Amino acid sequence: MQSFEPNSDALKARQAFARVEHAVPPNLRQGLEILLSQSPDPSGALLRLERFCESHPGDFQQIALMPFGLQTLVAVFSYSHFLTESLLQHPEWLLGILSSGWLHRTRTQPEVEADLESGTASTLAAPVPLQLARFRRRQILRIMLRDILGFAALPEATDELSTLADSIIDAAYRRIRIALIAKHGTPRLENGSECGFSVLALGKLGGRELNYSSDIDLMFLYDGAGSTDGLSPLSNKEFFKKVSTQLVDLLGAYTPEGFAYRVDLRLRPDGRLGEICISLDGCKEYYERRARDWELQMLIKARIAAGEPFAGRAFLDWVQPRIFSSSLDFNAIEQMSQTRERISEKLNARRRPSATDIKLARGGIRDIEFLVQCLQRVHGGRSSWIRNSSTLLSLVRLRDKDLLSDSEYSRLASAYQFLRHLEHRLQLAEDRQTHTLPEKIEDLTLVARRMPPGLTANDPSPENLLRRLNLHFEQVLEVYERIIHAQQPLYYTQSPLPPPSTQEDEQSATLASAASTNLVRFLDQRAPSLAAAVARARLGRSQAAFEHFLERALRQSDWIEALDSDPVLCGYLIDLFQHSPYFAEQLVRHPGYFEEIRGMRARGRSSTNYAVVMPLIDDVNELRRYYLRQVFRIQLESICLSPPIFETLARTSSLADAVIESCYRLAVRRTLETLTPATTGYIPSDQMMAIALGRLGMYEFDLGSDADLVFILPDSSSAEIHFWTRVAERLMTTLASYTGDGVIFAVDARLCPNGKSGALVQSESAYRDFFSRQAEAWMGMAYMKSRAVAGDTPRATALLEELQKLDWRRYGQGGRSKNELRQMRLRIEREHGEENPLKTAAGGYYDIDFALLYLRLRGAGMFFTVLNTPKRIEVLEQMGHLDSSDANFLLDASTFYRALDHGLRLISGHTEGSLPSAESQLRMLTSLVSRWTPDHLHDQPLSLELRQIQDRTRDYFDRLFGES
Repeated sequence: MQSFEPNSDALKARQAFARVEHAVPPNLRQGLEILLSQSPDPSGALLRLERFCESHPGDFQQIALMPFGLQTLVAVFSYSHFLTESLLQHPEWLLGILSSGWLHRTRTQPEVEADLESGTASTLAAPVPLQLARFRRRQILRIMLRDILGFAALPEATDELSTLADSIIDAAYRRIRIALIAKHGTPRLENGSECGFSVLALGKLGGRELNYSSDIDLMFLYDGAGSTDGLSPLSNKEFFKKVSTQLVDLLGAYTPEGFAYRVDLRLRPDGRLGEICISLDGCKEYYERRARDWELQMLIKARIAAGEPFAGRAFLDWVQPRIFSSSLDFNAIEQMSQTRERISEKLNARRRPSATDIKLARGGIRDIEFLVQCLQRVHGGRSSWIRNSSTLLSLVRLRDKDLLSDSEYSRLASAYQFLRHLEHRLQLAEDRQTHTLPEKIEDLTLVARRMPPGLTANDPSPENLLRRLNLHFEQVLEVYERIIHAQQPLYYTQSPLPPPSTQEDEQSATLASAASTNLVRFLDQRAPSLAAAVARARLGRSQAAFEHFLERALRQSDWIEALDSDPVLCGYLIDLFQHSPYFAEQLVRHPGYFEEIRGMRARGRSSTNYAVVMPLIDDVNELRRYYLRQVFRIQLESICLSPPIFETLARTSSLADAVIESCYRLAVRRTLETLTPATTGYIPSDQMMAIALGRLGMYEFDLGSDADLVFILPDSSSAEIHFWTRVAERLMTTLASYTGDGVIFAVDARLCPNGKSGALVQSESAYRDFFSRQAEAWMGMAYMKSRAVAGDTPRATALLEELQKLDWRRYGQGGRSKNELRQMRLRIEREHGEENPLKTAAGGYYDIDFALLYLRLRGAGMFFTVLNTPKRIEVLEQMGHLDSSDANFLLDASTFYRALDHGLRLISGHTEGSLPSAESQLRMLTSLVSRWTPDHLHDQPLSLELRQIQDRTRDYFDRLFGES
């Protein structure tokens, strides 16, 4: 067992907690300890909490007694270094938030503006940069707490961040305008009316989706030509150039509290070469004659954020028809996508090769936003409903108008929310505009722990974070490439626009007349037979997964052609999705598995000799992928070709045997790379014996089964037990490790002598001694279902025969084991019957198993290398322990139970203890069971058949164990 030396950081943390604990009221100390234990950075949060407690003891006491006081302190100190420093300087900020009720509701823009006005020195002079930066930080503290503590959803948080920016920009502009008017007079148009100035927000601020630390994309417009009316007059152009320059400088000035906002003006007309502000007429002229297509697209997010509304509103009303042109050719979108990708490649080239930029990466935030805008541009000329600057709301509306399928929407929306939350966690730490994951594992671990638990399935490990991130990237990219880069995007072609007088009236009808999803539109044109088969199929809960698979299949023209031309192949695919939601999802995750369906269609059942193929694979990851693909093939054949259930279980067992043997071989090799045998000249090869028990030992291994394994070493190799223990550990780890590809299967090694407390690897003599002196009847019964699967299998088989004879001498002769086994079975029934009625309740499969094992133990003088349940029944009947009627019934009952269990596993991917309650799943299960059982076992409702088999099984059990 590993021992740990005292850690200085841990010691500091304990000392810090002791000091903080004294400052907390006794009734809150346990709550504080729980909060710290749940913190993503408990040690760091505790040390910062100690600093706060020492610096502001009175404020700490007051905050601790307020509702959510300790939660807010721990949240700030766990998630943000820059807000930690701000809170250490301004504890009154948190007191104000807690006492005002602002933590539990969104603040409106008038409320924020009033708060800002009250905090600045004068309404007649421009606020100093420090005032704006400090106000921003105070508000971000409140928004961050609402976000982290779950009081605000993502759209609410980004909306509040945008409202905050709007308020600061507008307040700064109005102060600057007042100060310049005092010096130069009021700017007026040539007709004498006052000239206004509009600040247009673009990008994330325009979409009201601002980050915690974003640049803000702005464009400045003024109403028109003219001059000021003061003693030192300026043209309107010069006046508003001064306004614009001072506004950018004020917002971006660095202060001890950071800055308010970095302003990016590169999206203005002519970019860096253009004027800092432009008149309304000049802006119209630019977008009419010179604007590039991407410049029109970025105006989808444009809105008025500050200033006077006239120029901004007039421009946006004028430009809308140009943004959402009903005659836009999708080729223009593809060309714009290519241009954007070249720009992204240049930006990525400047970054570290190993860095992951969640904004610019393929399938990242930028791809989602661009895809949404492309669909808006193509279809927005026909439907004003989808014209919206918010990405999440636009996704909803695109789905509502059937311009995205449910599966497309689900993938894009889920990915966008995941990526934006991740982006926020990256930026909150230091108030830095970053979109790049940290490369140090300890930093990445902290980011993973800071993510909302619901987005990581409560697994805050860095490995899981990367796995989920890459999955989102893949799913977004798959949708992006299919829609943007489809070679024949016929389903985006626009029909002629109706006459102006009827356009609005016919708008909904035009959209509704299109097919319901992009997928169906495509299939109707490219693969009509496949589309018809899909329309007839009742896929139920697998409908979304089926669409996901077809979306990926669209990139493989030969797949679509094969499905369209071969109704049997198409039927196999639909059959899989109708009867196995679990394997449907596997096919979506691994579309290449479709080649197994094609192979089955061409050649029937697979005859691959796994024991020959697997030794050719030297890479563990490749071995795992091969194993999982073959599992898919075996279960696919089980569903579509309906081989007898015990043949499927035997095939699965053969596959498991081969992967154990291969992992054994690789484990020996890898262990030799790091550990030298203790005995000079000792050459490890296959000395350790790996023995399977339980379902694998019986050759009845199934999807989701655990492998019961024990490891035995010849006495002649006992000096190397340390080496072979490492081999066994590595073997188990390889088999049971969860990876992005999946897990091979779990391993249970507790059936060794002395169970959990016993050594993982034990010698032959230890086993002999245990079975001759200590093993109880149930242990002997367990080893009736054992066989050698790896290592020195002939030696292992001889040892198992020897152990069986020991059991037979101790328990088999004279029937001394009967009462012990009966009591054990009844105890299992009492303790587990309700939770697993198919297996452990009265009349469940355990009744059959215990009966057959008892009869085998009674006749164990005859050794068999392996016996599955049908063979056990056959042998016992031949030995005279079963009459023919009981043998026939037990064969029927065991076939029924194994078929029922197998069907449940195919539906869910794991074992289930009872019939499903959902009617749809019960129908699915009934259909599956009927494929693997004789007619007389499925000629009535499944539940009734089960009840009758349970009653007859218990009757036989009672007769057997009641005999004297």
